[in-house]
Amino acid sequence: MAEKKFSLPAKLINGGVAGLVGVTCVFPIDLAKTRLQNQQGARVYSGMLDCLAKTIKMEGYFGMYRGAAVNLTLVTPEKAIKLAANDVFRQKLSKDGKLPLWGEILAGCGAGTCQVVVTTPMEMLKIQLQDAGRLAAQRTVAASAAGSTPSLVASQAAQPGTNAPPRSSATRITLELLKTRGLRGLYKGAGATLMRDVPFSMIYFPLFANLNAVGRTEDRHSNPQERAPFLQSFVAGCTAGSVAAVAVTPLDVIKTRLQTLQKGEGEDSYRGIIDCAQRILKREGPAAFLKGATCRALVIAPLFGIAQGVYFLGIGEHVLGLLG
Repeated sequence: MAEKKFSLPAKLINGGVAGLVGVTCVFPIDLAKTRLQNQQGARVYSGMLDCLAKTIKMEGYFGMYRGAAVNLTLVTPEKAIKLAANDVFRQKLSKDGKLPLWGEILAGCGAGTCQVVVTTPMEMLKIQLQDAGRLAAQRTVAASAAGSTPSLVASQAAQPGTNAPPRSSATRITLELLKTRGLRGLYKGAGATLMRDVPFSMIYFPLFANLNAVGRTEDRHSNPQERAPFLQSFVAGCTAGSVAAVAVTPLDVIKTRLQTLQKGEGEDSYRGIIDCAQRILKREGPAAFLKGATCRALVIAPLFGIAQGVYFLGIGEHVLGLLG
């Protein structure tokens, strides 16, 4: 089968559409992941379902979507860069239409590196918005445990949607960071983000390519998503995404802790990646590095399954065809 002409604009559109659809579907689980990973002292949530149930009770249904606006805004360039960069690197590293395993890994490495320029500020802003509800809930738990008079926040806990913490916004956080820390403030945790996203891409893209080529012997490593059936492409994206997500969860925990600006009572602040890893290991044990692993798998699997499905359907190519 002749290979379709490579179109970077189409790849960017496909990546953007995939990111928007995927994030809309799985954002509440991502919020639960962030809150579970940031738990250090008072145990506010016992798991993902408990976190989502308490979020709805205390903040209302849309509390599960705190930080979604910034994610939906920036996920388009983020996913577009990631998926398009991988395709570009794969094309450049291919010889005679074939790409060896080392080339697949290197292409994934390049894709993960390119996306960090957008991922870091996106995650920085999203985490502050997502974690605000956990901090408010933790204060309520701490006040109850101390036997103190319930605060206004605590006294309203029984009323759905009335216990929402004071709302901040991505714009306000951005301006405050730029004012107090400069552009560097938005890129806090960039090293940890790079440490997470590069290994993720090095695992995901080669694994996806090989799973997507199962049952086909022709041109296994050239451009498999253009030849696989839709269902195989979707399942390969889900499987590769969940495996890669769980594999790098310890790095994601470190990244989340480093990027969280507001800490709860008794919670550690960290000087860097090594200090963060050492403190987590000492205070919480090895299991803490897998906090939110299930949530990550449930977020990333459909996210990348949808992404590969969008690529398969060629939405970007259809849009460009209508415009041109």
